[in-house]
Amino acid sequence: MFIVVGVTGGIAAYKSVHLVRLLVKAGHQVHVVPTVDALRFVGLPTWEAISRHPVTTSVHDDVPQVRHVALGQSADLVIVAPATANSLAKMAAGIADDLLGTTLLATTAPVVLAPAMHTEMWRHPATQHNIATLIERGAHVIGPGDGPLTGGDSGPGRMVEPEEIVAAALAVIAPQDLAGLRVVVSTGGTREPLDPVRFLGNRSSGRQGTALARAAADRGAAVTLVAAHTDAGVLDEAGTIPMRRVGTAAELQAAMVDAAADADVIVMAAAVADYRPASVSDGKLSKDAVSGHARTLELVETEDVLAGLVRARREGQTIVGFAAETAADDADLLDRGRRKHARKGTDLLVVNRVGWTGGFEASENTVVVLGRAGAVVAEASGTKRQVADAVWDAVRGARG
Repeated sequence: MFIVVGVTGGIAAYKSVHLVRLLVKAGHQVHVVPTVDALRFVGLPTWEAISRHPVTTSVHDDVPQVRHVALGQSADLVIVAPATANSLAKMAAGIADDLLGTTLLATTAPVVLAPAMHTEMWRHPATQHNIATLIERGAHVIGPGDGPLTGGDSGPGRMVEPEEIVAAALAVIAPQDLAGLRVVVSTGGTREPLDPVRFLGNRSSGRQGTALARAAADRGAAVTLVAAHTDAGVLDEAGTIPMRRVGTAAELQAAMVDAAADADVIVMAAAVADYRPASVSDGKLSKDAVSGHARTLELVETEDVLAGLVRARREGQTIVGFAAETAADDADLLDRGRRKHARKGTDLLVVNRVGWTGGFEASENTVVVLGRAGAVVAEASGTKRQVADAVWDAVRGARG
């Protein structure tokens, strides 16, 4: 998706760096259009580095490409964050004396505004009139929040957090085809303790499950995310989605059984340990306690969380499983997936190939979705958000 992020001259501009980062990580093409005053708070090199695109404030740059209207014409979505009192006034009046102004006048895409200013400025009749005018023209306004402001003041006028802005902005343009559905998604990798400092784990980053939760919420579903261990920053993308944190396979099982009780769709994207140590040491295991260089660990199977959810399913509930396989080729991947699909009894099984360099800990994914009788009902390759949307399309198809 082509997203323009306008940044105006307020201290909250520093938050917009994280906003752009979240959008880029989600796989969107982001073009930042700051005002001259915005660059007094966050410099041009930062915006170019974080967005991965050239940045300018002037309508006189890139003239052959007609940049002053091309950005607005190309945009699928425009976000202005922060939107200062001055910028809101200019937007309401249709003033286009810089690149952001011309972009806003040239676009027919949805525009999302995140106001940020001191309380008195926000409450001023002129600002309230401008906001009302922009809403009447179709702008979507998120915030402002109520809290600490620059200079020790506090009150309404604080720009809402980037995660909330991203969620609200993407929801504006997402199809609301999952509205009314209650969804629970698991993500991340479980960790089975050996002793107080060691564990058996896996390389799951949690990115795919988090993308699935975010996509479902953007498309109107009421989502609960059950998160085991994830890489740093991954759960930021979940925004305000209700979340339950777990550690072990047993903890994940308990949380999923509880959350699944009233769910319409269950997605088991978490990488659950197949085995756990038969016993857990109360103290750190030491080399001094064994002779030679070998230690034997006894492992026992964990409960099959997915199979248990399938056995306990209620009528009308759709269950989606994931299978990460180290397959030799595409035919082997499908064969392994179909056998697992038949064994687990899920409505859909999302199959992907993993290895030393692919699948886990990557920003992109390639999957095959198996449906009834092991038939391939979808294939997807791209960012994990793109894969997530393809999986939800398959869920809609499975539910009729």
